[in-house]
Amino acid sequence: MQARCKLVGMFFSFLFALGVSMASFGQTNVGDLPSEIQSIMAKPRYSEATWALRVVDVKSGKVIYDLNSQEKLLTGSVRKLYSVAVTLNQLGTDYRFKTPVFRTGEVDGSGDLRGDLVLVAKGDLTMGGRDNGDDTLAITDFDHNDANALGGAILTAPDPLAGLDKLAQQVAASGITKVSGDVIIDDRLFEAFRVPNQKLLITPIVVNDNRIDVTVLPTQPGEWAQVEWRPHTAAFNVISQVTTVAAGGKTDVTLIQVSPKEGIVKGQIAMDYVSPLPGVKTLVQTFRLDYPEPAQDAAASDYPATFARTTFIESLQRAGVKVRGPLVGPNPSNKLPPPNSYWADSQVAELVSAPYAQYSKLILKISHNLGANLSLMLFGLAHGVNTMPDALEEERSTLTGQYGLNGEGFYFPTNGSGSPDSMASAATTVDLLTFMAGQPTFPAYFDALPILGVDGSLAEIGIDSPARGKVFAKTGTFLDGDKIKAQALAGYIDTRSGRRLAYALFVNDAGEITGIPDVIDVIQDEGKISTIIQQLN
Repeated sequence: MQARCKLVGMFFSFLFALGVSMASFGQTNVGDLPSEIQSIMAKPRYSEATWALRVVDVKSGKVIYDLNSQEKLLTGSVRKLYSVAVTLNQLGTDYRFKTPVFRTGEVDGSGDLRGDLVLVAKGDLTMGGRDNGDDTLAITDFDHNDANALGGAILTAPDPLAGLDKLAQQVAASGITKVSGDVIIDDRLFEAFRVPNQKLLITPIVVNDNRIDVTVLPTQPGEWAQVEWRPHTAAFNVISQVTTVAAGGKTDVTLIQVSPKEGIVKGQIAMDYVSPLPGVKTLVQTFRLDYPEPAQDAAASDYPATFARTTFIESLQRAGVKVRGPLVGPNPSNKLPPPNSYWADSQVAELVSAPYAQYSKLILKISHNLGANLSLMLFGLAHGVNTMPDALEEERSTLTGQYGLNGEGFYFPTNGSGSPDSMASAATTVDLLTFMAGQPTFPAYFDALPILGVDGSLAEIGIDSPARGKVFAKTGTFLDGDKIKAQALAGYIDTRSGRRLAYALFVNDAGEITGIPDVIDVIQDEGKISTIIQQLN
């Protein structure tokens, strides 16, 4: 359950109701908390919990409410506010990933490349697979990264392979009709590594978030269900063993990953299947190309590049470019030239991404774990380091030096996405938020936050609240076994009087859970507290 912390938190934040609650409050430093908030925090569930709250007027710096704000608590995905902030400020809102393709030989008069074609990965999280065509990225409230935990998803409209197709079309337009060598993915930007959060593998090359989307649709009772998947490629084989049962029957679909390149979908789906998610009509689950089981770790670490190679060859074939090398097989990285040895005149294609401001929105709106960690690595690379430990050190140095944050107020030992070990105080988190409010990047940072009752991980929270559309906050949840270790909200509130407040609301150790309703109750309370703050100021 620990690995599912962010996903479960996102699920609960989608459900109807507001909030979170708390219990052992300690003593406030500035004024008294409103009785409405105290009554929520005093619920029996929170008898062993630790709460922290800090609310500050962004313009004047006046502290409105303060409770245990110096104590470091587990943050869950609220930690992403830090990693996205430093990367957004470092790269700039208009930064664009430029992923090139080079040839390593000459092209003869017939268009035959007597050498290899190399796609050099630059850390582009989407590789054109979410591009709407207008410098924006496609984002849904129920993202496929969370499909397995949420029980479904809304797939984005763009073709996940659209970016590779664009590169292939440029290769063909350059005059290349045949590649007599091989197609290679140069993924040496940094060494792939795993983070504790979901055991995610962070790689320089990413196609469709390194996932295969599987959609299951009922047909007729007793017949095989319709199982579709994307990207549909020779790089990944899906075996369907799902049957359709009569209306009223149980839906029970399981994905079994046999290897990084093959998966089985088995079980049954009822004729009248209804998704547990509002507005979702189909059952969507995913296979992960990084295949997290330790026994397969060596193969899994290489497979995102292997997958990208095959899908790029298929794009080249669709563009009319023949490739002599095998369609399916390991990425032949041993054939790569020395790093940074590519000549400008050997470049035959380039994929230019949407602005990084859009990536910030993708990461914060849906709490994209892979994107947060990849962004922090890009921040590290900009500082001349290429490992996550070194990137974390550079982040700490920037936060304490340039941003003036208290180094005792945060502890981020392993990753840029949150659970299980990221900690921060409410005071330091609000200091970050007020610092960001004065930066040129702030409009993009603010625009990236989920909005209460409107979108992202708060889309279904507070729809009927008077604070709907007035609370802009990142959610964070961490479950450990049957215990709620952390639930947090942090961001900005536009109050009834027209003030803008920065706030951080954390609760740790909020008790045991017997099921989803227990967690929903905590998130409901947290949303109610946010609404109270918005209405009283």
